[in-house]
Amino acid sequence: MSPYDYYNDEMLLPLIAEGDESAFTVLYHRYCEKIYSFLHRMTKIPEIAEELTSDIFTGLWTGRELLVEVRNVKAFLSKVAYNKAMDFFRLTAHRQQLQAVVAAQMAAGTVADADFKLLESETKRILQEAINSLSPQRKRIFIMHREQGMTHEQIAQALQLSPETVKTTMSMALKSLRAFLSQHGLKSIAIIYYIDYWK
Repeated sequence: MSPYDYYNDEMLLPLIAEGDESAFTVLYHRYCEKIYSFLHRMTKIPEIAEELTSDIFTGLWTGRELLVEVRNVKAFLSKVAYNKAMDFFRLTAHRQQLQAVVAAQMAAGTVADADFKLLESETKRILQEAINSLSPQRKRIFIMHREQGMTHEQIAQALQLSPETVKTTMSMALKSLRAFLSQHGLKSIAIIYYIDYWK
């Protein structure tokens, strides 16, 4: 237990702004599950909620110097989480619009079916490369959770790890996938959302 556990949010923020990782860890554990639950209710997709939650706290740490201006952490994080969810909905809506355009072009003969399948095949290849680029532990947990449908608790029991370790590892795996896919010009949220489609 950290001595910071007894600090309220207002006491933690100046410490985090100065780069105190222990203070940030306390704030993270204080709000992580709440933010994840909110995003899960909004998106209905556990992996998306995990990735968005990770994005929020990564951004919080990156811009920690500005935290001294925050007056209500709970309200601030709720607003950030809501905006993240809205960004996700806009992204998926945009992808659906693109799919509709491609379908219309294919129907009109503008895009050959073979070309579309080639593009899909290339996307699948890059996605598999991204998964293979993960460390053995992250790859194993990602596959157990995403492809085998196991919960964090089930994975923890199978691998003799704590559920928190499994959740953290899954979050880091998603972060690594996002970075890899971004380097290849792919939007990670949409890719991870449609993993089942590409399997």
